[in-house]
This record gives sequence, C-alpha cells and structure tokens, in this order.
Amino acid sequence: MSAPFVGVPPPRRRPRASRDARIEAIWRTLHGRYGPRRWWPAESPFEVIVGAILTQNTAWRNVERAIGNLRRARALSPAAVLGMRADRLQRLLRPSGYFRLKARRLREAVGWFEDRFGSRIGSLAREPFARARRSLLGVRGVGPETADSILNYAAGRRTFVADLYSRRVAVRHGLLPRGADYETTRTFFLDRLRKDLYVTQELHALLVAVGNRHCRARPRCQDCPLEPLLPPGGPLPF
Repeated sequence: MSAPFVGVPPPRRRPRASRDARIEAIWRTLHGRYGPRRWWPAESPFEVIVGAILTQNTAWRNVERAIGNLRRARALSPAAVLGMRADRLQRLLRPSGYFRLKARRLREAVGWFEDRFGSRIGSLAREPFARARRSLLGVRGVGPETADSILNYAAGRRTFVADLYSRRVAVRHGLLPRGADYETTRTFFLDRLRKDLYVTQELHALLVAVGNRHCRARPRCQDCPLEPLLPPGGPLPF
C-alpha cells in the first residue's frame, strides 16, 4: 500500500506535459525513471501547509520527524497549533531545525489561514489566484516557494514550485540563462506546461528527485537520467 499523499492521483497513462520538446524530453525521461512520485506526502491539506513551512532550510526527513511529533501530540489542526503554548510547540518542532523561528512562522501562517479563510481549504481554493498568492506572500516568513507549495498542493491551484532544483536543471540544460530567479523560472514553466494540475505537481516532484540525487551544488552527472539531454560540453554554469 502506497503512503498517503495530497495531490492529483496519477492517471493510468502518462500525459503529455508540454509542446516544448526540451521540457517534454525532461518530463518523459524523469517520469520513466522516478515517476509517479505521489507528492506531497501528507494526510491532509493542512499537513501540507505545515510541511511547507517546516521544510525551509532543512531536509525532508527532519520535517517528517517534526510532523510525527505533532501527530502523536494530536496537534495537526489549526486550533491545536494556535492554542498550544509556544514552548511546547517549539519542542515538537525541534527536529526541523530553527525550531523557535519555525514555531512563530507556523503560527503566523496558520493564523492567516484561520483569519482569512476560517481554516477552510475550499475557501482558499476558490479565492482568485493572484489575490490569494499576494496575501500569502504578505505573511511573515512565507516566500514564493512556500506560497506556491501551499497553493499548488494544499489548495490545488495551478502554479509551479520553482525551487532550487528546478532552477539548477533549467539553467544547466540551457532552458534559462545563468542566474534566472524564482519568478522567471516559475513563469517559464507555467507558460509552457499544459494546464494540467497533475503535470505541474508531478514535474516539480520529479525535478526534486533528480536534483536530490544528481543536480546538486556540484553536479553529479554520472548515471543521471538527464545527462544525455545536456548541451554539448556538459552542464552550463548555474
């Protein structure tokens, strides 16, 4: 039995991702090697929100430990997070690192979710996208990657999580110029991907998978499934 996840269930057949031949080749190659990823690993949309905050500046395994603490404490709900004493929340979040800061940031994000949407994910899903994203980016400690993770996975909104792995792959393969920033990368993929929520979620997860294994600060191209798709001469400078 597969682990629970919040996202679009994979279709029986892999869909086409893009009319851009370069993106389609990356999609097919990664999906064939790693997919489907069944991402975001969580039991509820609220758990996605929690994970998106806690994953800042740490490995996912540390997030899983902190979420496990919250689950055992029966604290994976907006009411529990907002009603808990600060020192107890900090102890539960300790495995995720920067636990005092993350406790404050989590409370602020959950407070925003409660105050603006009554902690109803359906209300966030129906809010005009630009307004919802702008409001979420106004929450202290929520940057574009965190906001798009929440919107894409928890709320099922079409956006693209242009994280560091996505930017490295795009630049090293010549899809984007060196130094391309978050918004440039997000827009690049959104303009070229099919309007299919499964595709935006799955491609992000696949790029994380290959990035974790190969497209690191120093690229490990040997045995990387994308190595045959690199420009002549190898990966371009990031």
